[in-house]
Order: sequence, then C-alpha cells, then structure tokens
Amino acid sequence: MTIIVGLVAALVGLILGGVGMMVYNKKVVSDQANAIIEEAKAKGEVIKEKRITQAKEKFQEMKGKHDHEVNERNQKLLSAENRIKQKESSLNQKFEEVKRDRQDLERKQQKLDSQLEVYNSKLEELNRDREKQVELLEKVAGMKAEEAKAQLVETLKAEAQTAAMAAINETVEEAKMQADKQAKKIVIQTIQRVATEHTIENAVSIFNIESDEMKGRIIGREGRNIRALEAATGIEIIVDDTPEAIILSGFDPVKRETARLALHQLVTDGRIHPARIEEVVGKTKKRLEEEIIEIGKRTAIDLGIHGLHPELTRMVGRMKYRSSYGQNLLQHSREVANMCSIMAAELGLDPKKAKRAGLLHDIGKVPDEEPELPHAILGMKMAEKYGEKPDICNAIGAHHDEIEMTTMIAPIIQVCDAISGARPGARREIVESYIKRINELEAVGLAYPGVTKTYAIQAGRELRVIVESDKVSDAQADTLAMEISQKIQDEMTYPGQVRVTVIREKRAVAYAK
Repeated sequence: MTIIVGLVAALVGLILGGVGMMVYNKKVVSDQANAIIEEAKAKGEVIKEKRITQAKEKFQEMKGKHDHEVNERNQKLLSAENRIKQKESSLNQKFEEVKRDRQDLERKQQKLDSQLEVYNSKLEELNRDREKQVELLEKVAGMKAEEAKAQLVETLKAEAQTAAMAAINETVEEAKMQADKQAKKIVIQTIQRVATEHTIENAVSIFNIESDEMKGRIIGREGRNIRALEAATGIEIIVDDTPEAIILSGFDPVKRETARLALHQLVTDGRIHPARIEEVVGKTKKRLEEEIIEIGKRTAIDLGIHGLHPELTRMVGRMKYRSSYGQNLLQHSREVANMCSIMAAELGLDPKKAKRAGLLHDIGKVPDEEPELPHAILGMKMAEKYGEKPDICNAIGAHHDEIEMTTMIAPIIQVCDAISGARPGARREIVESYIKRINELEAVGLAYPGVTKTYAIQAGRELRVIVESDKVSDAQADTLAMEISQKIQDEMTYPGQVRVTVIREKRAVAYAK
C-alpha cells in the first residue's frame, strides 16, 4: 500500500513538474516571441522611414525635372511670342510704308494725268500752227514741202558724211589714247567682282560645336572669355544665331588657324577662363610656328631644293595657310615649281634654278608685315634680303610684269604661274556652306501651286517667288507669302530672318510673222 501511495505521489509529482515545465517553456517562448516581434517592429520602422526618405528624394528629383521642363517650355513659348510680336511689328511697319507709297503714287498719277491733258492740248495747237506755217512757206518758196525736204536732205547728207568721218577719226584717236587706261579699269573691276565672292572664304573660318550650350561657356561671364580670346589671338570671334557654329573672322590666316586650334583645345578640355585661354593660345602659337617651319623644310626636301634661308623656309611653310581665289598657295607654288623644272629642262635651261624660283615666286603674299607694295616686288625684295641669286630675284619680281625680265627663267615662271591658276578646278568660286540651305529654301517655295520659279538671294536671307498671274491673284499672293514664310519658320533652321517676296506680273506676247 505504501508503495502504491509512493508511486501515486511520484506520478503526481512528475505530472505537476511536467505541467510546471510546460508553463515555464510557454512563458520563455512567449518572451522570445515578444522580443522578435519588437525587433521586427523596430526594423519595420527603420525600413519604413528609409522608404519614406527615398520616396521624398525621388519626389523632389521628379519635381525638379518637371519644374525644369516647365521653365524650358515657358522660355520657348516666350521666345516664340517675342518673334511673333517682332514679325507683327515689322509687318505693320511695312504695311504703313506700302500704304504711304500707294498714296504717293496716286497723287503722282493724278498729277501726271493733268499734265498729260495739258500736253495733248498744246500738241494739237502746235500741229495746227505747223500746218499753217507749211502752207505759208509753200506760197513764198514756190515749191511743195516734199520737194524742199528732198533738197534739204541731199544737202545735209553730204555734210553729215563729212562730219561723221571726222567724228570717227577723232573717236579712234581718243580710243587709242584711252585704251590702256580702260583696260586697267576693266581688269580692276573684274578682280573686284571675283574677289567679292571669296571674301567670306578667305577672311573667316567656321568652328563647329556640338551644341549651342557651349556658346555661353565660350562667351563667359559678361563676355570676359571671348574678350580674352580675341585679345590673345588678334581675331574677331562672332557668336551669333548660326546653329552649332562660331565664326572666326580675320584677314591673317595663321592667326585664324591659331584661334581655331586654341578654341578646339579649350572646348575639348572644358576649362575655359582667361588665364587658361592665355596659356593655351601661347602654346598653340608656339606649336603652330614649329609646324610651319617643319612644313617649309619638308616642302624643300620633297622638291630637292637646298640652301634656303631659314626665314624663306618659314615663309614657304606659311603658304599652307594662305589661299588665292580658293586655291591653296603652297600647293600652287609646288605645282609651279614642278612645271618650271620640266619646262626649263625641255628648253635646255637650269631646272634647279627654275624650280627654286617657281617655289618662291609668291612669297610676297605671306609676309609678317603688310607694306604697300605689289606681292611680286615684295617677294623679290625678300629674296634679295635673304641671299637669293639675282636671276631668281628677277624671276620673282617680273612674273606679273612689275619689272623688266632680264633672265630666261623669268617668262617660264610667268607662264607656269598662269597655267597653275587657270587650269579647270584649281580655283573654286562657290560657297559650299550655303548650297544646301539655299536649295531647301527654293524647294519650299516651289511646293505651292501656281509657283513657276523661286530664287534664294542675299545668301539665303531673301526668297523671291514668281507666280503665274492667271492662277494666283493679288490677294492670293499676299496669302501665299505668309504661308511660305510660316512654313520656312516651322521646318527650317536659319540665322536671322528670311524675307519672302511674291512677284506676280502679266506679260502680253505677240509675234509678227
């Protein structure tokens, strides 16, 4: 019995212990679970705050982009509105001018009409007086007017022939005296007309940039960068509304090349400020001067010319950056040198002297200074100064007949110079940078019905549109001008403004068969 009781007690104790252990384990697990939950809540709060911060930053970034886009759109709208206002103002001014001109024309027409009536009345009165005088003269002279006219014509014919011969002889003599003067005048006018087409090509260089944003960095704050660049290079830098391009203007091609290379290095490097500009321009000048000397040496070696004075060698190198009517001066001089050598050899003369004179014949076009002398005379003086032989100097000075030719190689230089400059394709007479834009401009006008021809003039700043008078009325011509100008503004990129002029005229043509 005692054993049973002990077993029961032990069993009860085990049960109670197990229950107590279970209660204790449950409490421990509950505490651990609470701790894990608290930790998870803390981590959740941290993650929540991080996500909120990221969302705020993303929102601020998107808001900044949106504000930037809105500002850009507003600027574009404002710019377009300003252009429209300017064009409206210009159109109003032109309308007022046309209105005043029309009123002036009407007043002049009325005045002319009244004067014409007076003239007609006086003309009728004069005709009546003339008839009376003819009748009176016929009575006094005893012959008809036709007989008197024939007699007078015969008398005047002989006198006129004598006077005409005297006038002809006098004119011929005067023409002989003025022939030389007139010939020079014609040549000068021809040169001026030809040179006008090449002024832009020979006086400017185009520096292309990737975007118009770079223009602001090149100009700098209050223009200090561009002023520093102009002062360092001696070249005028034009930053206008030409898309993605900057114009370097100056008559010295070496200075223009220095400015172009320096600007290229500054844009590539990205550091653009006055101190950096002076440093880069100085290094570019030194490097370009070394390159010029190397070009001169290499040219002399290629042609087999030895013993050139270092200054003459430098002048030959400078020819690379000089052009004449679109023809590179160094290539032209090399051509002349080679042709002179061949021609001299065929004539039994010294080909080396001829080649030397041919290479140096235009060095007067590339001096450091610009004295008021013809380039042939200046080149001759430079050759004399640097120790060239008298026959070489004479050939240089006489190749444009400024001095008398005293050697046999002088006419060879003159002939070969003319051959090199006159061969087809040697000297270009077009401005390639405008061709594409001008063609597009003319094509825009031709796309409209009733248009027969279009002409882009003034380097593409004006478009003349010729229409058929039977298909386009005056009112339609005004509308057509507005439509073409609007289409050009919407579809094309161009500097400044383009004037559209629609011309409508009526031509009456008949043939006598």
